Amino acid sequence: MSALDQRAAVVLLSGGLDSATALAMIRAEGLHCHALSVDYGQRHRAELEAARAVAHHLGAVAHTIIPLDLRPIGGSALTDAAIGVPEAPTDGIPVTYVPARNTLLLALALGLAEAAGAGEIVIGVNALDYSGYPDCRPTFIAKFQELAALATKAGVEGNAPRIRAPLIDLGKAEIIRRGTELGVDYALTLSCYQADDQGRACARCDSCRLRAEGFRVAGLPDPTRYR
Repeated sequence: MSALDQRAAVVLLSGGLDSATALAMIRAEGLHCHALSVDYGQRHRAELEAARAVAHHLGAVAHTIIPLDLRPIGGSALTDAAIGVPEAPTDGIPVTYVPARNTLLLALALGLAEAAGAGEIVIGVNALDYSGYPDCRPTFIAKFQELAALATKAGVEGNAPRIRAPLIDLGKAEIIRRGTELGVDYALTLSCYQADDQGRACARCDSCRLRAEGFRVAGLPDPTRYR
């Protein structure tokens, strides 16, 4: 286990717009970023290819992909092909919510951060322009910070990594403006819930709608490749 390095961060990287922006923001602070992606049996593989491209483009010092197949759990349109991705707004928490996904992702990031000695863990969740997922809220991040202090050797020794969600209070347009200022190439990112094998977005799912509206409000061209 490495000594604590306050200039190192583990950044969860899905390959989407938000996580790419979060990585760019932390890199701009001069931190050494270990990008972490999880192959959880998501609906398309193009998301992981996008994560690889983004990690390289934004200068992550390392990019780790951990396999953790959530398909046996089911319960989500993103891990169960028998559940259709909704293409119209729905009430309540949508079926694209993956049960406990962010809890599991942060747990993996916590393990990597402790092993690598990273002083920070970064996740690109957002509580404004989002789909209503319960694990994207500030209260969830705060509670996971408490867990990190209790459940790890580093935490018991008073060195629990800091959990950061730099986009939590930003609207999608502001996220896009920030990322553009920091040189994020959004053409490399993929946000669609049902992209094809070539990484082309559907333009109809909730994630596509939020992304397109963000570029429209930001007054910037949308580089998304649509099928």
